Amino acid sequence: MCMGWMKPLQKKEMGEMHGHGGYDSDFSDDEHCGESSKRKKRTVEDDLLLKKPFQKEKHGKVAHKQVAAELLDREEARNRRFHLIAMDAYQRHTKFVNDYILYYGGKREDFRRSGENDKTDMDVIRENHRFLWNEEDEMDMNWEKRLAKKYYDKLFKEYCIADLSRYKENKFGFRWRVEKEVISGKGQFFCGNKCCDKKEGLKSWEVNFGYVEHGEKRNALVKLRLCQECSFKLNFYHRRKEVKSKKRKNKAKKDCEESSHKKSRLSSMEETSKKKDKGHSSSKKSENSLNQNSDEEEGTSESELWKGPVPETDEKSQEEEFDEYFQDLFL
Repeated sequence: MCMGWMKPLQKKEMGEMHGHGGYDSDFSDDEHCGESSKRKKRTVEDDLLLKKPFQKEKHGKVAHKQVAAELLDREEARNRRFHLIAMDAYQRHTKFVNDYILYYGGKREDFRRSGENDKTDMDVIRENHRFLWNEEDEMDMNWEKRLAKKYYDKLFKEYCIADLSRYKENKFGFRWRVEKEVISGKGQFFCGNKCCDKKEGLKSWEVNFGYVEHGEKRNALVKLRLCQECSFKLNFYHRRKEVKSKKRKNKAKKDCEESSHKKSRLSSMEETSKKKDKGHSSSKKSENSLNQNSDEEEGTSESELWKGPVPETDEKSQEEEFDEYFQDLFL
């Protein structure tokens, strides 16, 4: 009987234990709330201490639409920048043009640049080239004139190349030689006419070249090396000055003197032969006179030899010999 009565009491006690009654105290909830609030304060203080100046606030809730839009824009801009950097200049240009046509409309032909005003370096040199540059020409120099002057400095200005195609109109064209022509010998060891490559019978000429350049009349003394046919074309209306080396002139003078000396000897020999025909007596006399004269000459030459020391001949240095050699080459 006692055991049956105790069971319901145990059930009630268990119910009270699980519920708010029994061993639970009235201050238990307040203690738990105080501890949680303290923990929250500590976390907030730690976050404030560890927060960096450039760090933004954390959003515990769902992000705002504006924040999400900003993040998307940043990612898109980063991707676009990456793709643009990976492209070269031409691909970037075509992309921008296509985007412009997509958004604003138009035709591709409108974006094609006109090549009417395009100029190459050779066109700029042709416009600003000068046959001879003066100090006045170098006063106001822009980049175009500087380019033409740089090209002019690379030319070789000793001999000219001539264009004699309009020689019957008394019109000639001259230009300076390029490096390739100097190496090949065109204009010096070959004929200076641009359409002729003869080696034989070359003559050097000096021409007073009058020309009009940029609206100004100018003159220049020019040297040419031409063959016989081309020199005939050059001197079609009037003869130009022919350039000869000093050695050749001296040789010509010596040849003239030797020829005159030979003529005098021949004339003397003819006279002696005529005298022989007249008679032996006259021939003997003439022989005796010739012998006497030769003896006298030998005596005088020997006496002159013993008068003093032998005159020293001036020996030429190596530089003078080279100069004479190169004068023969260049003329």
